[in-house]
Amino acid sequence: MQPGIKAVIFDMDGVIIDSEPLWRIAMVKGFNQFGMPVSEEDCRKTMGRRINEVVDFWVKHHSVTKFTGTEIENAIMNNLFELIENEGKSIEGILEIFNYCRDKKLKIGLATSSSEKLMNIVLNKLQIAHIFDSAVSAQHLKYGKPNPEVFLLCANNLSTDPFNCLVIEDSVTGAIAAKAAQMTLVVVPDEGTKHQEKFAIADHNLSNMHEVLTLFKSSINWL
Repeated sequence: MQPGIKAVIFDMDGVIIDSEPLWRIAMVKGFNQFGMPVSEEDCRKTMGRRINEVVDFWVKHHSVTKFTGTEIENAIMNNLFELIENEGKSIEGILEIFNYCRDKKLKIGLATSSSEKLMNIVLNKLQIAHIFDSAVSAQHLKYGKPNPEVFLLCANNLSTDPFNCLVIEDSVTGAIAAKAAQMTLVVVPDEGTKHQEKFAIADHNLSNMHEVLTLFKSSINWL
C-alpha cells in the first residue's frame, strides 16, 4: 500500500453497484432493437467507456446509418434505468469499505464514466449519496476513461494530491486512467475480465471487496 493515502476514489459500475451484468443485458437488448447483433461478450470489449463512445464504436462496426447514435443510446439507457430500479444492488462488501474509510478519516470520492443521471439513480437507489465528498461523472468532460481527467477532477474536488489517492476499479479502461493520474490502483475485475494482461499495471489485483478490506486493515502505516 502506498504510504500517505488520504483519499479513496471509487469507480461506480461493477465496484459500488453490481451493474455490469445489467449493462450487458441493456446493451444487448438495445443494440439488437436496432439490428445490431451485439453479444454480452462483445460488451466486455468496451467496458469502462462512456456510453456514447460505446454506441459510436458499434455503430461504426456494423455500418449503421438508418438510426442515430442518440436514438440507440436512449434505448439502451432506458433499458438500464429500469433494470437498476428493479434489480440494482450494491457490490458485496462495499459498505464495509465505506465505513472503514470513514473511520480512518479518509476522503471518499466517486469517478465514473456513466452519465450524471445514471450516477444519481444509482446513488439514490443504494441510498449512499451522503457517503461521497465528491461524485464526478465524465459525461460532460472533454475526455473519458482511459484519459485520467475524471480522476484528476475528483482529486481536485477532494483537495487531495493525486499521489495521495487510491482508486478502486474493475475495468482495464479505468485502470489505465487511474495509473495515468499517478494514483495507487486496486483492481477487482469480474470473472469475465480478470485474466486480462493489462491488469498487471495495478498495485493490487484482488478477487472481491472482502480482500480489499483485508488489504486496507493489514497495511500498516499506510495512512
